[in-house]
Amino acid sequence: MLSLLSIPVIIAYHFVSAVSAGLTPMLGGAAAAAAIVACTAITRLLVLPLSVSALRGQAAQARLAPRVTELRRRHAGDPGRLQAEVTALYRREGTSMLAGYLPVLLQVPFFTVLYLLFRSPRIGGTANTLLRHQLLGAPLASHWLTAPGPVSSQGAVFLGVFCALAVIGWLHTRLARRPLAPATPDAPAAPAAAQPGGAARLLALLAPAITVAMAALVPLAAGLYLVTSTGWTLAERALLRRRLAPPAPVSPPGGPGKPRRPR
Repeated sequence: MLSLLSIPVIIAYHFVSAVSAGLTPMLGGAAAAAAIVACTAITRLLVLPLSVSALRGQAAQARLAPRVTELRRRHAGDPGRLQAEVTALYRREGTSMLAGYLPVLLQVPFFTVLYLLFRSPRIGGTANTLLRHQLLGAPLASHWLTAPGPVSSQGAVFLGVFCALAVIGWLHTRLARRPLAPATPDAPAAPAAAQPGGAARLLALLAPAITVAMAALVPLAAGLYLVTSTGWTLAERALLRRRLAPPAPVSPPGGPGKPRRPR
């Protein structure tokens, strides 16, 4: 475990353990799994302002992408002038080139702490007792290929995790293809990732498969965390896109393309 994150992981461990103990009278053996879901959701709520800021920044970048592309074409032979013009454009629009990425990076330590907590057999030199519990008969400390193997009731639990991650990843890919910024008279709609290159598109397509592969290599507790976190991300982005989207332009009373009669 990374020494820099040891103390936050220990604090998170005691918090999740307390939530699990509080849920035990109601949920019995499923309390630890429920605590993993609940604490992951609580963490996502805590970083919600960062998620809102990130999506606003990404929308601004998507909206400005056609103008940035035009500046690159115009000043292709003058990198210094290009940098100055792009910086000035973002400043006039009240945003920056890092607005869509910095809030995402600031969330990484929170999720790293939870991921380490749910995959580490020992916390602070003692056994991680959360992993001693079960979900539908499968130990939270178990791995997909460990005994009794993938063709078993334990394997069926993992299969459910894999299917959930695959569906969430597929839905997230479809959502990411929708433009964040609407078309305007002076600029067409830009894609959500501000015209990503081939490598970015490839990574977006492979992300669901990578997440499923991760769940196949980590304990069930960490797989449950991945399902909760990715599912939350999908729902969060869908709702925030709808709430942050600007209103559609209102057509004149005579309908689009039909000028009003002068009185």
